[in-house]
Amino acid sequence: MFIIYNFLLFLALLFSPIIIFIRIFLGKEDQTRFLEKYGVFAKKNYVDGTIWIHGASIGEILSIIPIVKKFEKDKRIKRILITSSTTSSSQIFSKFKFKKTIHQFYPFDLNILTKYFISYWRPKLAIFVDSEIWPNMYNNLDKKKIPLVLLNARITKKSFNRWKFFPTFSNRIFKKITLALPQNLESKKYLYLLGTKNIKHIGNLKFFGETDKEKSNISILRKKFTKKNIFCAASTHQNEELFIGKVHKELKSEIKNLITIIIPRHINRKKEILDELKSINIKTQLHSKSGNLEKNTDIYLVDSYGEATKFYSLSKVVFLGGSLIPHGGQNPLEPARLGNYILYGPNIENFKEVYETLNRLNVASKLNSIAKMKSLVRQKINFSQSNNVNKRLKYIGYNILKQNLLELNKFI
Repeated sequence: MFIIYNFLLFLALLFSPIIIFIRIFLGKEDQTRFLEKYGVFAKKNYVDGTIWIHGASIGEILSIIPIVKKFEKDKRIKRILITSSTTSSSQIFSKFKFKKTIHQFYPFDLNILTKYFISYWRPKLAIFVDSEIWPNMYNNLDKKKIPLVLLNARITKKSFNRWKFFPTFSNRIFKKITLALPQNLESKKYLYLLGTKNIKHIGNLKFFGETDKEKSNISILRKKFTKKNIFCAASTHQNEELFIGKVHKELKSEIKNLITIIIPRHINRKKEILDELKSINIKTQLHSKSGNLEKNTDIYLVDSYGEATKFYSLSKVVFLGGSLIPHGGQNPLEPARLGNYILYGPNIENFKEVYETLNRLNVASKLNSIAKMKSLVRQKINFSQSNNVNKRLKYIGYNILKQNLLELNKFI
């Protein structure tokens, strides 16, 4: 099966320059750094014993920032390498000013490239985040006897069924995981069935969150939105912005001084979003456009990364995207920790247990229609979260982070 896998990867690699070119044109690829994916690294390495952490995109990178901050203070660790696959995640990472930590793009999982990556960076420990399963990299880490930890591991039913279709191949890959720390009980079950031996369920690392001092300085934004009733829609995907626009259009005559803030998951879609909202006669202002809030603005579109926390601090009710479409939802914990009531659609498989916790705390509601969202926004626009809820979320998060660090420190 490895032969077939590598043959298919080789074919994909032949066509990859065309795909890369298209992605650069669409703003989804860094034209100055894409060669890192082919093993041409922008950074030099003179250090042995690097701690390497890989996460696919924004959510995974943000989830491991508390881990990185702890590792930065550990004198045993000389270098931390972060890899990811998306331009947006590298942009988010660049906002953090770490001393020992560098970022590179993850290489294609071709056998020769993964071997070169390992020999070049010489990691002491490899930490893969969430659902990042790469057969050749796993295989070559195992050959070099480098411990492999699957941190905050997530295996959905859909991905389990795909892996299960190739049982022998899957078993060969999953048994190479030195330690799996699943974020939920479903993932724990699937990891065991796929062949992982050492599994410890601690909980979802994304429960932990820190308030960045720079991000918490929102006085300018607060002044801009003075006297406005704010509804925020975050991490939205295609078709969800139009849904939000229709909700706003119907609500603005009912809620005085209503403004809706949309923070799309991918800002390269902003022209598409602007065109959609214009088609229903919604006036939209871009965050990147400096100055005061324009008169009669309906939607304030945040078209830069790393800004969400500021707006969560202003709002009282937040809709989390990726949940009205079959995407699996996005992480609702950051806005919840900042005192918001959470609205979400029916598709939240990626964060099922997180939403169950928020529902038990009575700070979240599911919806599947414009009418339902209208009703909930109307009710929660001036929501006030109790201190007990916030303390409970912080307590859960702190203990999960602490336990994850204890497990990781065993390999350092």
